[in-house]
Amino acid sequence: MSEQDRKIFDRWTSAAHHWEKHREIIRQMFAPVSEALIEDAEIAPGDSVLDVATGPGEPALRIAELVGSSGEVVGIDSVAGMIDASRRAAEQLSLHNARFDVAGADTLPFPDDRFDAVVSRFGIMFFPSPVAGAREMLRVLKPGKKMAFAVWHFGDNNPFHYILAKIVDPVVPPAELPPDAPDAFRFAAPGRLRAVVAEAGVASPVERLFRFSIDVPLSPEDFWNLRLEISEKLRERLATLQPDRLDDLKRQSIAAFQHYSSANGLSFPAEVRLVSARK
Repeated sequence: MSEQDRKIFDRWTSAAHHWEKHREIIRQMFAPVSEALIEDAEIAPGDSVLDVATGPGEPALRIAELVGSSGEVVGIDSVAGMIDASRRAAEQLSLHNARFDVAGADTLPFPDDRFDAVVSRFGIMFFPSPVAGAREMLRVLKPGKKMAFAVWHFGDNNPFHYILAKIVDPVVPPAELPPDAPDAFRFAAPGRLRAVVAEAGVASPVERLFRFSIDVPLSPEDFWNLRLEISEKLRERLATLQPDRLDDLKRQSIAAFQHYSSANGLSFPAEVRLVSARK
């Protein structure tokens, strides 16, 4: 594992308990993306589905509800804390058709042609080798079946991300990343992820831009707290500030979040790219 990959792994490990704490809110925020992946992967009742980089269990748990007792879902993640959280959530929801295991995307512990569908929501941009990960997902997919990925479109198209970036970056500049480094916006540009999937061995991958609303049932101040808790990278950067400077950034951020207030909390327009492919 490279130093950069190790840093990312350690950050996700540190954030795992916060993602579990906020699991239901995060589920609500990104539920439209889960439904879009289900649609693009053509998941149906009775299917066997693999969710790669499942985090604290989504969209695997939503898919488990859909496929029913005659189907099954396996969620994998390289972070053990995320898998522990997923298992606890499945038990709480009595979803006995969902199983979660620690595994990396580039060495999937499954035989060829194992699943009816394979999905990954906001995962492939952090894979050490996206092509190897996509190739492995293709290997375990049954012939004629589909896999589907969701990645962020440009940060400037997503106020969920850019509000904090525009306030924090001038004060605590982010580290410069080398080209193609693992990052939330690694595949924001049109065609980039489609090219990766094609290189993995798919003849005609399909890409579409998906617009939705990130609905957050929180006040602006509570949303600030959530963002800090689920982003170890952001916490590391803000920890370098003096208390009065941090308080100033917090006030600016909360004021900016208020522009997206809705009847039930906050609502941010959002854009992701969806890439799907049939084996």
